[in-house]
Amino acid sequence: MSDSRPHFSLPRRLVFAAVLCTMAFTATAQDAAKFPGKPLTVVVPQAAGGANDAIARVLAQKLSEQLGQPVVVDNRPGAGGNVGTAYTAKTKADGYTLLVTADSAQVINPWLYKSTGFDPVKDFEPVAPLATAGYVLVAHPSFPAKNMAELIAVAKASPGKYSIASAGNGTLNHLIGEMLQKAAGIELQHIPYKGSAAAATDVVGGQVPLSVQSLPSSIAFIKAGKLKVLGVVNEKRVAALPDAPTMGETLKGFGQTPWYGMFAPAGTPPAVVALLQAEVAKALDHKDVIDKLANVGCEPFKGTSAQLGTLVKDDLARWHRVVQDTGAKVD
Repeated sequence: MSDSRPHFSLPRRLVFAAVLCTMAFTATAQDAAKFPGKPLTVVVPQAAGGANDAIARVLAQKLSEQLGQPVVVDNRPGAGGNVGTAYTAKTKADGYTLLVTADSAQVINPWLYKSTGFDPVKDFEPVAPLATAGYVLVAHPSFPAKNMAELIAVAKASPGKYSIASAGNGTLNHLIGEMLQKAAGIELQHIPYKGSAAAATDVVGGQVPLSVQSLPSSIAFIKAGKLKVLGVVNEKRVAALPDAPTMGETLKGFGQTPWYGMFAPAGTPPAVVALLQAEVAKALDHKDVIDKLANVGCEPFKGTSAQLGTLVKDDLARWHRVVQDTGAKVD
């Protein structure tokens, strides 16, 4: 009796492709199981001495202890973080080259630059959020204002007389300064530097009177009395400076809390991303990491890869509106 059921045969090419996919998946799983088998590199797209650099070095040390492999910090500053970020996007997607970056490079730069050299969503796998940092508006001790209300008064009395230093064109420091001017109705002259540390040094030296600074870049100068705080940028007062008022206490609705996160190139195996996320969460629970972050005005920011991905998309939309409202642009 003949078999009347229809017979289906898969084309040889399709069968061959399926076999290759299975082999590739197996190889990827095996690679992830052996991860890490060599040193890791953490790219920081900002200059040494800033908040991002401080956070990266604290985490790199702890991750090296946990993973049993060296974790090397590689500073690649330039174009507000675009240089190092674009570089990382093009590296091999195996988990051995990671990006630790400030939120500004991922969610602000796409709206400030005609071309960043990367897509913050398509070119990266979010690994984990790392920390938030305190940001402050600081002044040289001789500046004729000791708080936000007095700053606004003296700036309005002499439009364009006073200058404000930033970590560079298109950096978060720069944009916050632009937001301040719009919100307060004042005019300041923007002076871009190559990194937060250089900007802070010149304010301490009296070459420039004002600057928006991360606490990692400025806390030592503040404690030594070489800089005075006019206002805290964050929505809430920061633990490192509990007596310093926020800028929002004078300018209603003003406030930003910068965050920092770890990303891997798009296509990094999910198992590797999951392992790195778990190791970051473990590191952020260590008291020595918490204490080291606190010493530079930062706080741990724990979350999942998915949560970081959602944060990036939400903040891209939010900062698009901010950039449009302020009219900020890269010189």
